Amino acid sequence: MKKLLLIVPSLHQGGLEKVCAVTARMLQPYFDVQIAIFDSRNIAYDIKGIPVTDLHLPSRPDKIGKVINVIKRGRRLSRLKKEEEIDIAYSFGPTANIANIAAWGRAKRWLGIRSYMDMGNPRQIKLFSRFSERLICCSETIYQEVVQKYRCDHACTLRNPFDIHEVMQLAGEQQADLPWREGRILVSMGREDVVKGFWHLLKIFAVIHENLPDTKLMIIGKGEFEEYRQLAYDLGIDDAVYFAGLKKNPYPYLKECALYLLTSYYEGFPNALVEAMALGIPAVATDCMTGPREILEDRYGILVPNMDPEPDMRAEHITEEERTVAARVIRLLQDKKEMDKYRQLAVQRAGMYSKEEYIQNIRKWAEE
Repeated sequence: MKKLLLIVPSLHQGGLEKVCAVTARMLQPYFDVQIAIFDSRNIAYDIKGIPVTDLHLPSRPDKIGKVINVIKRGRRLSRLKKEEEIDIAYSFGPTANIANIAAWGRAKRWLGIRSYMDMGNPRQIKLFSRFSERLICCSETIYQEVVQKYRCDHACTLRNPFDIHEVMQLAGEQQADLPWREGRILVSMGREDVVKGFWHLLKIFAVIHENLPDTKLMIIGKGEFEEYRQLAYDLGIDDAVYFAGLKKNPYPYLKECALYLLTSYYEGFPNALVEAMALGIPAVATDCMTGPREILEDRYGILVPNMDPEPDMRAEHITEEERTVAARVIRLLQDKKEMDKYRQLAVQRAGMYSKEEYIQNIRKWAEE
């Protein structure tokens, strides 16, 4: 059985962190799997039974500290690779990739590009291409760009795995503690990050709520969201918006929702979108780089144009593009036949992202 080391900065919250944890669990029957982590505080994902090595080297804001971290992480990973006789070291995201490169040893380096934002650093992508045996891209768009721009002949696409049965099982484990007892809930899920475009989300919802007063909005994810709470207040919708915070099991909350609304202007491969669809929730998403178009294909859900990436917290300024998205959502919510159609298509599409294909690809590459 080959020894596989997964390298990740943390397992607190986020798409790449979740994929790392899911990968570890899925591959246990086929590999001797362990995880190396820079900082093991506040682990949010289930890694029970998987050996974890904490390098005790969390991120540092200063440039000198970052350089020192790279050196120290490389040394500690080198030692770990040697002591554990690792065959494959698979890293998730830029900082983990750099540490993987900095670690010497016989282990094959698999580096993962987890977001289109990573493509904004050409020098880094060249480095990843040069010092990896396999460059794993989470979307076809990223893969095509890596191959065409960087002539990387060992790049591949590996879409995130989903255990649909587990999502449905977890959704039924508990009751969602919601502030409302009635009304149609729109939901979005993600950490507090400017790339998620949550100011667009709130302004779009303000228009929807004005026309459909029974609608509510829930945002699930880590963060204080102070600016967004203030914006909701300024828009006069604060009593209809629930900032649910980080949930270890978000699925009972998702299950209660009528529509998933994604307003990001950058993504990698948005896990939450597929998870919501697995629960039969129709989806409306910005046609951003990358992910939503591959998932929805403008068939399994509704794609709307990407919006201005510049944050705008002025409640009095709702743009024409925000009003256009709101109008599309309103039409959908008012059309029961269309809602039913997208519920069925959402479940159908989510079922195509099987964990079996993910496992099969990794096992095949490990033998090459």
